Amino acid sequence: MTVSALPPAAPEGSSRTRIVFLITLLTGSFLLFLIQPMIARMALPRLGGAPAVWNSAMLVYQALLLGGYAYAHAIGRLSPRAQAILHMSLLAAAALWLPVGLSAAVPDTGDAPLLWVPWLLVSSIGPLFFVVAAQAPLMQRWYGLTSKADPYPLYAASNLGSFAGLLSYPLLVEPGLALRGQSWLWSTLYIGLVFLVAACGALLPPDRAAAEPHAAAGPVRKRRYAYWIALAAVPSGLMLSTTTHLTTDIVAVPLLWVLPLGLYLLSFTVAFAARRGAADIIGLTAPLLILSIGGLTFTDLSRHPAMWALAGLVLLFVVAVALHAEMYRTRPAAEKLTGFYLAMSVGGVLGGIFCALIAPAVFDWIYEHPLLILAAAALVPQQALFGFLQKLWSGPRRRTATAALVALLLVLAAIAGGLIEFGPDWAPRAALLAISVAAVASVGRRLPYIVSLLALMAGLGAWRVIDEGETRTRSYFGVYAVEEQDKGRTRVLMHGTTIHGMQRTEPSRARTPTTYYARRSGVGLSLADAGALFGARASVGVVGLGTGTLSCYKQPGQDWTFFEIDPAMVGIARDSGAFSFLSRCAPDARIVVGDARLTVAREPAGRFDVVALDAFSSDAVPLHLLTAEAFGVYARALKPGGLLMVHISNRYLDLQPVLSAVARRDGWSLALRDYEPNAAERSEGATRSVWVAMSKDANTVARLRRVSEGAWMRVRSRPGFAAWTDDYATILPLMKLTQ
Repeated sequence: MTVSALPPAAPEGSSRTRIVFLITLLTGSFLLFLIQPMIARMALPRLGGAPAVWNSAMLVYQALLLGGYAYAHAIGRLSPRAQAILHMSLLAAAALWLPVGLSAAVPDTGDAPLLWVPWLLVSSIGPLFFVVAAQAPLMQRWYGLTSKADPYPLYAASNLGSFAGLLSYPLLVEPGLALRGQSWLWSTLYIGLVFLVAACGALLPPDRAAAEPHAAAGPVRKRRYAYWIALAAVPSGLMLSTTTHLTTDIVAVPLLWVLPLGLYLLSFTVAFAARRGAADIIGLTAPLLILSIGGLTFTDLSRHPAMWALAGLVLLFVVAVALHAEMYRTRPAAEKLTGFYLAMSVGGVLGGIFCALIAPAVFDWIYEHPLLILAAAALVPQQALFGFLQKLWSGPRRRTATAALVALLLVLAAIAGGLIEFGPDWAPRAALLAISVAAVASVGRRLPYIVSLLALMAGLGAWRVIDEGETRTRSYFGVYAVEEQDKGRTRVLMHGTTIHGMQRTEPSRARTPTTYYARRSGVGLSLADAGALFGARASVGVVGLGTGTLSCYKQPGQDWTFFEIDPAMVGIARDSGAFSFLSRCAPDARIVVGDARLTVAREPAGRFDVVALDAFSSDAVPLHLLTAEAFGVYARALKPGGLLMVHISNRYLDLQPVLSAVARRDGWSLALRDYEPNAAERSEGATRSVWVAMSKDANTVARLRRVSEGAWMRVRSRPGFAAWTDDYATILPLMKLTQ
């Protein structure tokens, strides 16, 4: 049954009931989206930072959410009082998992993360997450039974609670509380939620007849359920694909990845609001914004990343509001509410599966993003922008007009994208202009509108991206592209807009270390002098393989081990033939695949003379590799007097206080090398880098200063800044206001 069958709104006299249910919904949603980043932060040292781990975690969250919604739907067959008794019993049983935290039973980390990560998370918070996840549909259903009012607008308020929980973690909870305090905060709020649910249950009528005196709603067709699932799946998937774009080149911590998810949640607040003004305006502008922003998906936007990141977030929000508003418009009567939300949850899970599991395994580029934008174009409600166009698309010749426009768009796309060489040099630009005009004219007619968007994508870079597929490798960690520069004399590995390695292809220069690893960089000086510092048979460990550049510092007799989290990177550096650093300089080097903190911890104590920690050059900072406990792992792996080299070049964070604080805490000696190459060195591929030398033996750092020819400085500290630990870490004080 559609909106027309909804009962009339309750009178204002029920405001007290509404407030009780509203507070309960806000509290439950707040807890649900507070526990997600919190448990991820707790698990980070134990599980490592592999994206496969977090993809598994997100699927666990979505599966538990689906389970909660299914439970809320299933118990609708019971009387209201029976529902209350059952739900209160489950809330009490789930309280046995308080205070919230990780399960002590940890599976063997040698097993596949696809199996043991879900097991760890479910055993740690599964019952709590499941029962809290059921709050949103169940409390709305109870409110409808109690007040006879339309319960759907409460979902808008519920998502404000979700948004507050999501933002409060990186901005307030993580900076203000250690993990133990966070656990007790969540647990206390959960107890408060139990009392709020009890208050809501006390307001329920005693039986179904008293709760539903009006005529029962008719059945909902399966086609309508499928429609809701599709409307929910596209924004869910687009949120994840937008997150992939946003975090490719920016710090991968909650403060930034929270933005797409936060906007996704806010879209429900706008789409389900009782006042429809904002949702209607956004819905009207959505088709044009999809064309203008979505059409640029394949364009190289690296010159203005901040501006295009903002545009991508705007597109996500507009699409999510438009599609969720369509769900709200077609919502069923209150009696069918839980089935509606169950379909929404199924769609969310399908969108997550597509982006988290299917796309990385099938595509060599982030093709899921334009595909989801095209799916949004197919679903977004639209109408012709002008009256004469409305007559064209609804007239008797609409099929002929549609076929002609589609054929024209395909030809124009081939000309604009260079697939067909036609006419003068300005022909591609003229074709793009014609596509743009046709795209605007096609709004209101689904097929030509979708084809016009596809034509814009093709004319603005899709052919180029497809053609470059042979140079790309994709893994859960991102998309890597090998590029030829300087007329083939330089080969570069790119991850988004970040350089992950560079090699000169001339045989005389193929062994020359480049980028952050140039000979006068901090790591270059320390590894070149490793023989003088530790003898001819020095043992070296390197965290982060990249293209294998550092291997060309290896000397005969030395023992080298690389620790690399991404198997795809091993293939690029060792097996692809694109880079020859490893094959030329260290073909016998050992490579260990896995999260560095976990794999280094398995090495024998006193294994290395030098460890180079190079996990931060792409500006994504794995916090668990910079805590005091992590430095304890490195210290154990080093021989007495061993040297730890830490790469802290970063566009967005000043990491010097982190190392200074851990040095004060645990007795490390420090020296910093801020290397700025001259013009000649830049022409050879050297780039600016910041490396910090650390040792538990002050004499080692002093000897490094003496034997190396570069200038070493003191590491800057910050008064009152405490060392990061597994229990407490925050990036907020380290953010750079300018770059």
